[in-house]
Amino acid sequence: SAIDEYKPLDATTNPSLILTAAQMPVYQKLVDDAVAYGKKLGGSEEEQIKNASDKLFVLFGAEILKRIPGRVSTEVDARLSFDKEGMIQRARRLIDLYKEAGIGKDRILIKLSSTWEGIQAGKVLEAEYGIHCNMTLLFSFAQAVACAEAGVTLISPFVGRILDWYVANGDKKTYEPSEDPGVKSVTKIYNYYKKFGYKTIVMGASFRNTGEIKALTGCDYLTISPKLLAELSKEHIKLTPTLSVKEAQACDLEKIHLDEKAFRWHHNEDQMAVEKLSDGIRKFAADAVKLERMLKERMFSAENGK
Repeated sequence: SAIDEYKPLDATTNPSLILTAAQMPVYQKLVDDAVAYGKKLGGSEEEQIKNASDKLFVLFGAEILKRIPGRVSTEVDARLSFDKEGMIQRARRLIDLYKEAGIGKDRILIKLSSTWEGIQAGKVLEAEYGIHCNMTLLFSFAQAVACAEAGVTLISPFVGRILDWYVANGDKKTYEPSEDPGVKSVTKIYNYYKKFGYKTIVMGASFRNTGEIKALTGCDYLTISPKLLAELSKEHIKLTPTLSVKEAQACDLEKIHLDEKAFRWHHNEDQMAVEKLSDGIRKFAADAVKLERMLKERMFSAENGK
């Protein structure tokens, strides 16, 4: 309903959003269809739940695609965040499921955690399979550089979660939008990509307030929650871009190359990024487990006479 109201170009899902939606009465038909699909394919209990879970992600994605002109992002299980081959296999499986539903891969972005393994999985998926990737849980400049070098379609650098960390771990509790650490992080990444001609799209994500969004006017894409879109829709002010290719090309950033060792070192030097990446993976993994538990109950509790 929010998509119908605000008419965005693209939309995104993640395990936490799917878990919440799967518990709403209005979406029970999708859950039932996913359960039926998992059972139909058969196999072990674990395989049936995994197939039902993948199908549910795709069913939600397919529903969203009926309402938007662009692409939907669908996330690979966060528990595979350190398993390059596992992520590649799961991504291809999701694309196959979309194909079964009559949806081509050009309308899908596969979301992968921006670990070294995730970035390398993205590189393979893009180059060898033509599967477009959205690198998520991105907090450090090192992650952004590695993603650009991997040639992925799009990155989702997080703004609000960076702010959360600085508020929780520093003395300063409020920031002007232009001084917001999340805004500054995305600004640097945008400038670096444009200065050195990387094609990867920068899509700022995870906003805590409209000030952060307005401070990133001019960014390639922004992914904004319905709540903040509602707030923005009430404002009638002219925004001038704060980010531009012209200014980016004039900035004094130096080009760097990161192999695995350099990536791990540079990323590790950023305490915020290390903590937020691992925290994000744990939270998405926990929600994936909860979703599977819910599906398991649907699929097997009746059979066991419960």
